[in-house]
Amino acid sequence: MGYDIEGKTVLVTGANRGIGKAIVEAVLAHGAKKVYAAVRSVESAEPLVAEHGERVTPVEIDLTKPETITAAAEAASDVQVVVNNAGVLKTSTALDADALENLAFEFEVNVYGLVRVAQAFAPVLKANGGGALVQLNSVASLMSFPPFTTYCASKAASYSVTQALRRLLEEQGTQVLSVHPGPIDTDMGDNAGFHDIAEPPSLVGEGIVAALAAGDFHLWPDSMAKQVGEAYRGFAENVVEAELAVG
Repeated sequence: MGYDIEGKTVLVTGANRGIGKAIVEAVLAHGAKKVYAAVRSVESAEPLVAEHGERVTPVEIDLTKPETITAAAEAASDVQVVVNNAGVLKTSTALDADALENLAFEFEVNVYGLVRVAQAFAPVLKANGGGALVQLNSVASLMSFPPFTTYCASKAASYSVTQALRRLLEEQGTQVLSVHPGPIDTDMGDNAGFHDIAEPPSLVGEGIVAALAAGDFHLWPDSMAKQVGEAYRGFAENVVEAELAVG
């Protein structure tokens, strides 16, 4: 199963900058009919509207505020592809005094946010023929980096949820894609100290379009991600993506 983005209506969370902006640009370049730029402040999407005109419609989504997600699902009732890109990162080890506070915040956005988006938009995608749900996870979902322990834990949890959503949503014909970037040249990556090794966010945007068309479940868009993905390939194919009996 593959999914062609051309002519489709797409919603991207965290669309105003970084990877989110690159995803908006990629899907528009490949023929998406309309993009809902889902952001915490609709004013932040004005540059996208100025550049792309009526093909971009700002909509409010704050992953910590369930009511904004529900309202967006009602407003974007024609959406066929949902890309949940928005996320947060705290620099925190497991031994830091504020580790539990940071972990709770990252889970609120990176994990609970995903569940809220899936619950709100799954019926919309079903009503519009199935479509696709794309979740931005990370190489950090598979390996823990001590300075970012709490972030890695949240991404491991979001990846687990994404695997379950793949099984749950296939019954309604919704394709699910789990995206695992390494260091990407964004504000978040710069704040994490990755500026010397970061690669362009366009790799993620273009990669998503190609992975959806190919019907893939995993996407490893950049150099570090490809290295991790290659090492993980056997487990992914024989366990995560395999039809194993449970119970």
